[in-house]
Amino acid sequence: MHLVATPTTFRSIPVVARELRATPEALEGIYDAARLGLKGDSLALAAGMLPSEYRRLCQMDPIAELAEQKGRADAELAVSRTVYSAAEGGDAKAALSVLQHQYGWTARSEVSVDVYQKISIVAALEAAQARVIQVEDVA
Repeated sequence: MHLVATPTTFRSIPVVARELRATPEALEGIYDAARLGLKGDSLALAAGMLPSEYRRLCQMDPIAELAEQKGRADAELAVSRTVYSAAEGGDAKAALSVLQHQYGWTARSEVSVDVYQKISIVAALEAAQARVIQVEDVA
C-alpha cells in the first residue's frame, strides 16, 4: 500500500502562537471583511486571524468589535444611498422597495366574505329526518 501525499491548498495558516493586538492592520482587515458582509469565522479568516483569535481579540479590546460594526454600518450606508438615489432618479422598483422596507408599505388587499346563515334547530331536525332511511322488519 502506497500513501500519496496530496498538496494542501491552505494559505497562510498560522502554526505558532501569535500576539493578539488590535493593530491598525488588524482593525482594517476586520473593517473590510465586515463591510463586505462576512460574519463569524469567515470574517476572522478574511481578516487574517483564526476564529478563536478574533473572538479573544474582541473580548480583550472592544475596538475590534467596533471595527466590525463600523464596517457593517458603512456598507449599509453606501447601499442605502444607492437605492435612495435610484428611487429619486425615477426607478419605480427602487422607490417601491424603499417604501415597503423603510416605511412599511404593503400592497392593498381586500377580502370580503359575507356569510350569513341562520341555524334553526327545527330545520336541522327535519333535514335529519328526511335522510333517515326507514327499514321495515320483514318476518
